[in-house]
Amino acid sequence: MENMTNPDVIIPRHLGIIMDGNGRWAQARGLPRSAGHQAGVQSARRIIEACAGLGIQVLTLYAFSTENWSRPEAEVDYIMSLVEQYAIDELPELQRNGIRFQLMGRREGLPNPILNALDRMIAQTCDNSRLIFNLAFNYGGRSEIADAIKTILTAADQDGFDASDLDENTIARYLYCSDCPDVDLIIRTSGEWRLSNFLLWRASNAVFITTPVYWPDFQQEHLLTAIRRYTQFISMQDAVS
Repeated sequence: MENMTNPDVIIPRHLGIIMDGNGRWAQARGLPRSAGHQAGVQSARRIIEACAGLGIQVLTLYAFSTENWSRPEAEVDYIMSLVEQYAIDELPELQRNGIRFQLMGRREGLPNPILNALDRMIAQTCDNSRLIFNLAFNYGGRSEIADAIKTILTAADQDGFDASDLDENTIARYLYCSDCPDVDLIIRTSGEWRLSNFLLWRASNAVFITTPVYWPDFQQEHLLTAIRRYTQFISMQDAVS
C-alpha cells in the first residue's frame, strides 16, 4: 500500500470511523434502507482489511448507538440480524488476517443470539494481534463514562476506595475496551460534522475529518486521503510547537 512505503505519512495508532449515510445511499438509488445497511457491511469488510494492511493498531467502527433504538422497529430488527450474520460469516476471515475482535458498548438490551455470536468472535480471536477491531454497538459516549463511574462506585463500596484517589487515569481504566489507547483520528462519512456521542472521553485530542462520501461508497482511496490530511495537520502542529 502507498502509505506503508512512504516514511512521511503518519499512521494513526487508533482510528475511529462514524459509518454514516447507509440510508441516504439507499434512498438515492431507490432502494430500501436495508440495502444500504447490507452495502455498509461490505464497506466495513474492506476497510478493516485496509487498516490491518496499513499497520493501524486499533480500529473502532461506530455501528449502532444507544439512540438508534428509536429507529423503526423493522429497521432495528434488520440491523440486529445483519450483525449476527456478520459475526458468523466473518469469524474465519478475522482469524485468517490476525484481527482481534472486541465489543464496545452495553450488552444489556442486545438479543441473546447476537451476544452469543459476538462472544464467539471475542473468544476465538482474543490471541490475535495484527489489529484490534472494536465494534461500537449499542454504544454511547456518555453512557460509557456513566457506566465507568458506576463501576468505580461499586468498587468503592466493596473495597473502600478513597474518593481522593479518583483521577482521569482511574476513569480510563473502567471504560469499555480499556486496553485501547485514545483515538488519534476520527473519520465521519456522509459530510456530517458532529461526533454524535462517539468516543467522547478518548477523543479529547483527536483530529476530526469528514468526507461527503456515504459509507457504502467509502473505499481504501478515501481512507488514504483522510490519513494524508491527518498527516498534514499533525506535521503543522509539530512545526509550530
